[in-house]
Amino acid sequence: MQLHAEVARGALADAGLAKDDVDAYFTAGVPEYESGLSPLIMADYLGLEVSYADTTDYGGSSYISHVGHAVSAIRDGKCDVALITLAGRPRSRGQATGSGARSIRSAQDSFERIYGATNIGMYGMAAKRHMHEHGTTPEQLAEIRVAASHHAQYNEDAMFQEPVTVDDVVESRVVSDPLHLLDCCVISDGGGAVLVVSEDVRSRLERECVEVLGHGEAVGHHRAGRIDLTRTAAEQSGTRAFEEAGVGPEHVDYASVYDSFTITVLEAIEDLGFCEKGEGGTFVENGALKAPNGDLPFNTDGGGLCSNHPANRGGMTKVIEAVRQLRGEANEEVQVDADLALAHGTGGSIGTRHGAATVVLGGEDR
Repeated sequence: MQLHAEVARGALADAGLAKDDVDAYFTAGVPEYESGLSPLIMADYLGLEVSYADTTDYGGSSYISHVGHAVSAIRDGKCDVALITLAGRPRSRGQATGSGARSIRSAQDSFERIYGATNIGMYGMAAKRHMHEHGTTPEQLAEIRVAASHHAQYNEDAMFQEPVTVDDVVESRVVSDPLHLLDCCVISDGGGAVLVVSEDVRSRLERECVEVLGHGEAVGHHRAGRIDLTRTAAEQSGTRAFEEAGVGPEHVDYASVYDSFTITVLEAIEDLGFCEKGEGGTFVENGALKAPNGDLPFNTDGGGLCSNHPANRGGMTKVIEAVRQLRGEANEEVQVDADLALAHGTGGSIGTRHGAATVVLGGEDR
C-alpha cells in the first residue's frame, strides 16, 4: 500500500496536480485483497474522494485496460482526472511466479492444475507449438531477450543490466522446454502510476501530455478445446485499437509489448500485424527490436525480461515507457524519434485463457 502511495504522489507531482484533483481511481492485483475490495481499501488508504472506480483484472493487460476504461469514463462525463496505480512485492515475498503450483480456484483448475499445469509450462507449450507450425527456433526467441538486455544496460534501475548474446540465452538452463531461463521475465518488487485527464484539465497543465488515440480489448480462451496455441487475442484488441486511432501497425514508431516470456512478445508482434503469422521469428532477427534504429524498437527500459515486473502485471510499465518515448524522455541511448507509440498487454496464459489490451498513443505535436 505504501508503494501505491509513493507512485501516486510521483505521478501527481509530474503532472502538476494535487490529490484533491483526482476524481477516479483504478487498480488491480492488490494481493492481500483479492476479494475484489481492493479499490475501496486503496481509495481509503490514499484518501481519495472519487466518483468512479475500476478494478478490472486481466493480469498483465490490466493496466492497459484501465487506460482505455479511464478514457471512456472521461468521455461519458463521469470524471476528469483518473489515477491508475500499480504496486507489488512478489520478490520480497519469495513468490515462485509462473512456476509454482496454485490452489484449485475455478472449475477450469479442476481439469488443469491437478495435472501440474503452471504458467511457465503453458507458455512452453505455446512456444513448442509455434516452433512445430512455423519453424521458429530457440535462437530467434533469444533475439528478443538480447534486444531487451541491450536496452537495460542504459537503465540504472533495471534488475539485469548486463547485455547478453543469443548463445547466452540458449545455453541458459531449460525451465520449460523449449523456454530457457533467459526466456523468462524477472520477478521484482516495484510499482508505477499514470494519470488520464480530460481535454479541459489538459488545457490547464504545463506538463507535456500524450494523447490516447485508440484502445481495444479482447478475451482469448481455449474454445472448448479448439485452441490455437500460436494465436492470441491481440489479433482482436490490436485491430480495435488501430481502427479507433485511424492508423495501422505500419505507422507505429515504438512498441511497448508485454514480455512475460519471449514467446509472448513473438506472438503479439505477429497478432498485432507487424508481420504475418509465422514470420515473427524472422522479423525479430538482426536487431529489429533494438532502439533507436531497429524496424520496431521495443521495451526500451529493458521490459519485464530485464528491468521489472511488479505484481506480475507489466502493463503499467509498458504505458509509462511509451509515454517517455513520445515525450523524448527515454534514456538517451535508446530514445526513438517517435510520434506514434503502442502499448500492449497480455494477461493470464496464452496456453489456456487470457486477456489482451492495446492502446495507441500519439505525441502532443502529432
